[in-house]
Amino acid sequence: MNSEDLFERAQAVIPGGVNSPVRSFGSVGGTPVFMERGSGSKMYSADGDEYIDFCCSWGPLVLGHAHPRVVDAICRSAEKGTSFGANTEAEVELAELICNQIPYAEMVRLMSSGTEAVMTALRLARGYTGRSKIIKFDGCYHGHSDCLLVSAGSGLLTSGNPTSAGVTRAITDDVLVAPYNNLAAVEQLVSEHGDSIAAIIVEPIAGNMGLVMPDEGFLEGLRTICDKNSSLLLFDEVITGFRLGVTTYGTICGVTPDLTTLGKIIGGGMPIGAVTGKTEIMKSLAPLGNVYQAGTLSGNPVAVAAGLATLRELIETDPYPAMEKLALNISCEINRHAENVGAEMHCATKGSMFTTFFTKNQITNLDEAKTCDTKAHSAFFHKMLENGVYLPPSQFEVCFVSAAHNEQDIKMLINAKYS
Repeated sequence: MNSEDLFERAQAVIPGGVNSPVRSFGSVGGTPVFMERGSGSKMYSADGDEYIDFCCSWGPLVLGHAHPRVVDAICRSAEKGTSFGANTEAEVELAELICNQIPYAEMVRLMSSGTEAVMTALRLARGYTGRSKIIKFDGCYHGHSDCLLVSAGSGLLTSGNPTSAGVTRAITDDVLVAPYNNLAAVEQLVSEHGDSIAAIIVEPIAGNMGLVMPDEGFLEGLRTICDKNSSLLLFDEVITGFRLGVTTYGTICGVTPDLTTLGKIIGGGMPIGAVTGKTEIMKSLAPLGNVYQAGTLSGNPVAVAAGLATLRELIETDPYPAMEKLALNISCEINRHAENVGAEMHCATKGSMFTTFFTKNQITNLDEAKTCDTKAHSAFFHKMLENGVYLPPSQFEVCFVSAAHNEQDIKMLINAKYS
């Protein structure tokens, strides 16, 4: 069956025909593509088409699809058992490896998703500090737990407004929202609510309004504010953890958070999440402390095996410089093309991540991201798709280069924009 047939079937039994909303192609139009398999830098659809994949399962496939070492680790682990609900040595090995690679990671709690990791980190921050309020930033996505499905209020410096039905105002009253890259807004919130602020949570590089870098001094400023207010600083590195190097972006940029959430890459494409941080804080988690968190599939042996294989491969081969070179080539070519033809677009890049924004203006926050021409992006997306290049089906997501991509793959993307 082709994608249209499968989507029709899916809509009868799955809400919207998809198990994650962005897969619906709702923001770009058309019928979502159903995939059958992946290999290296490529995916192959139910329609018999081949695509160069720059979505990479939204980030975790840093080694590409079906990397032999990862697949072998998954198979060997599955042969021993897919789940025990009991402890395994591999869990300890993954936690040790994470602590070895992140200088400020002293203890790790594994779980099954990034959403679960962030939810746990916030509960931990509240339990440890005895405070209730959280500051987050408009445009930063931290999973779909109730208290984080918020946007800024009418004056920005207010409690967050629920952005989903089923989320009550009572739940979001303890979440304060500020614009990304705006330290003055954070300082104002702290001046008004400081005694009740448990933590500030931020994507150190924003990845859910497109790729948006922190302004110089922004992360350092957050660290200073938290120290002065005895609040915790939480870095959500579900996307950036192990994406720019075999460590976190906090390590790379020299700003030390109190807690870090991880996901994506540490599972090698399998479902996983983790919270890591200082021993003093982490010991507040049950069974040592009074902050409860549990999960039958936490530290699932198959996911842990995939994560260990991925991280060990990254440590041994260090593909980051090559990936960064390819992503920079994409960005330079797109920006050169935009300048030559006078197009209202530019490509932002960092390491192996990039986003093509359909505006000439540099993006530093959500309000600026919203000025992008989403219709132009949709046309760009479908042109790429027609030419065998698969990008995330949203203007406000990040594209990824993997270790499996090569110069020919990059040429296909670059040539596709001229067709």
